[in-house]
Amino acid sequence: MQEWEFGRAVRRWRERVAPETVGLTVGGRRRAVGLRREELAALAGVSVDYLTRLEQGRATSPSAQVVEALARGLRLADGERELLFRLAGLAAPGPGLVPTRITASVQRLLDRFAGIPLVVYDAAWNLLVANAPYDALMGDTSALRGNDRNGVWRNVVGPGSRARQTPQQHDEQVAHLVADLRMTTARYPADAGVRRLVADLRAASPRFVELWETAAEPAPAETSRHKVVDHPDVGPISLDCDTLVVAGDDLRIMVYTAEPGSPDAERLALAIVLGTQALVE
Repeated sequence: MQEWEFGRAVRRWRERVAPETVGLTVGGRRRAVGLRREELAALAGVSVDYLTRLEQGRATSPSAQVVEALARGLRLADGERELLFRLAGLAAPGPGLVPTRITASVQRLLDRFAGIPLVVYDAAWNLLVANAPYDALMGDTSALRGNDRNGVWRNVVGPGSRARQTPQQHDEQVAHLVADLRMTTARYPADAGVRRLVADLRAASPRFVELWETAAEPAPAETSRHKVVDHPDVGPISLDCDTLVVAGDDLRIMVYTAEPGSPDAERLALAIVLGTQALVE
């Protein structure tokens, strides 16, 4: 059965991935070959139970988003990614859809930032991947599901983030995100996921409806912004947040750094140590 083939492929590829290659810290003795199930589940943003059922062939018809996330966590080459989609009974996403693929060259770039908090979003502001230092700084993203993984949703409907904002700054950010999302719907009119997101936002937020109906073309996104992050263990950390845009793949990479040698750099380093220790316990 095809679901068994899918599960066997995921497990086989999981067992060949060294934890260090996906930014995981290995401590003590490991009986597992390659990635543990819980590690791949965290990388892909799915529950361990669901991944277990997929590998055992007890869960069928994974969504394209889940397959893409698994392919990303497993660091699959292009041909392997296409095979994983076929085993799931799907066609690999093509033109007209918001790109969610992190290419090998972009992944190599991300690997260069090991130890620095970073998060990657697609053109609809869906969170694709966050590294362990980012989770240590901003909170564990592996538990986020559905619309909670979307930056527009979290800022319009949800609790936002640990970054400190005045009401005016928040309003300006929301207005920019909504206008940017509207431009994304125009670039990718065939993407059903984006249409569902917009419908959910319209149903959940009158403010979103107001902004959506009046949205103009957004001003160019800020490539660098100063932020103060209120960390629950080490207190406020003053950081620079730089956004790197991968134009061909329509990705946004947000990188957080502090002035070297400053008290903020020390607090950031402590937050990362405390957070990454908690994540591997």
